[in-house]
Amino acid sequence: MSGIDTFAIVGGDKRQVAMAESILSDGYNVCAVGFENAGLKSGITTASLKDAVKMSDYIILPVPATTSDGYLNAPHSRTQIAVDDEFAKTMFDKKIFCARAEDLIAASPIFSNMQLYDYSKREEFAVNNAIPTAEGAIQIAMQEYSGTINGSRCLVTGFGRIGKVLSKMLKGIGAKVTASARKPKDIAWINLLGYSAVLTASLASASAGSVDFDIIFNTIPSLIFDADVLARLPKNAVIIDLASLPGGVDFDAARKLKIKAIQALALPGKVAPRAAGEIIKNTIYNMIEEGQL
Repeated sequence: MSGIDTFAIVGGDKRQVAMAESILSDGYNVCAVGFENAGLKSGITTASLKDAVKMSDYIILPVPATTSDGYLNAPHSRTQIAVDDEFAKTMFDKKIFCARAEDLIAASPIFSNMQLYDYSKREEFAVNNAIPTAEGAIQIAMQEYSGTINGSRCLVTGFGRIGKVLSKMLKGIGAKVTASARKPKDIAWINLLGYSAVLTASLASASAGSVDFDIIFNTIPSLIFDADVLARLPKNAVIIDLASLPGGVDFDAARKLKIKAIQALALPGKVAPRAAGEIIKNTIYNMIEEGQL
């Protein structure tokens, strides 16, 4: 990628630490903001937000860019950095790579007039992230379920990217896999690939009777497992909710019913930060090389 000298990585977790090191090894300069406690590799420059933006060709924001209370997602920073109008103005004339651009625009309308390039909307980003997400979900299941995955009755709700990868992995280690979908074409694929199929809508139907599964992996970001559905689960069932907020599980109802339900967000950054950092980097490189900027 000719003509590029420096990337500014502004905020992030272990994924961004790994990405910074990888970009540095590719021969580019890297300037990091919000990583005072990360123990960055020698050669990565740390600077204030203003200085980092000034010396860089591109700005890379993390996944997600903001916390729920309006600050930069920067767990390795010694101080909180507000994502507001002043934050936006600092990088106004720069090209910015981000995830969930709509969150930035909600934090400051100034972002709506800026050069935002949302790498989380790219297909290769989503597909590649499905792999560490599925592996992380299975890791949680192994820790939380009292039996073995082999031979267990597993339900995967939603047959999107994560649902497809997870179903394949579960079947590969001997689980009895049922996958749910709402579209007939997805039901056809589920059957063709050798899983049992169920319509997602039927899970909420009282006439369907008990929901007889040992482990449930939810990938649908809307309420599927309400109190009525939860009450029809075996008491020793484990639910792992992988969906983005608001998720698909009524966690208060699960607690009252003593059903073990785990909200498992951002698994790539937790279970495979180096791989996740490479996925973000490669997606950004693809966007640059395709001439989108």
